[in-house]
Amino acid sequence: VQLVESGGGLVQAGGSLRLTCAASGVILSIGTMGWYRQAPGKEREAVASISSGGYIIYADFVRGRFTISRDNAKNTLYLQMNSLKPEDTAMYYCAGRQFGGATMDRGLYDYWGQGTQVTVSS
Repeated sequence: VQLVESGGGLVQAGGSLRLTCAASGVILSIGTMGWYRQAPGKEREAVASISSGGYIIYADFVRGRFTISRDNAKNTLYLQMNSLKPEDTAMYYCAGRQFGGATMDRGLYDYWGQGTQVTVSS
């Protein structure tokens, strides 16, 4: 399974970006998918997770601003990010797991993308 993120870039505070994660390979092996982010000098942290059935979990710091969604027919995961803040600046990673529901535990994910950089200027 390969996960490829896109859609990152430079945006001003208050702006929006939409991240996309395209999955290829043995797609049937992916159930739950999630978005993580990692800022320089910080640990990778969970942003949101969505199960194959559509159950969603958000981190408190993005609830109300970010929306995770997936198109199973296109094998694609999305993250719509609105009202961006400078503290949202990070490398954003897509992740997938074979079995189990939505989770914020990064140790439970089997597949990871290479990341896409999001930079929010003040």
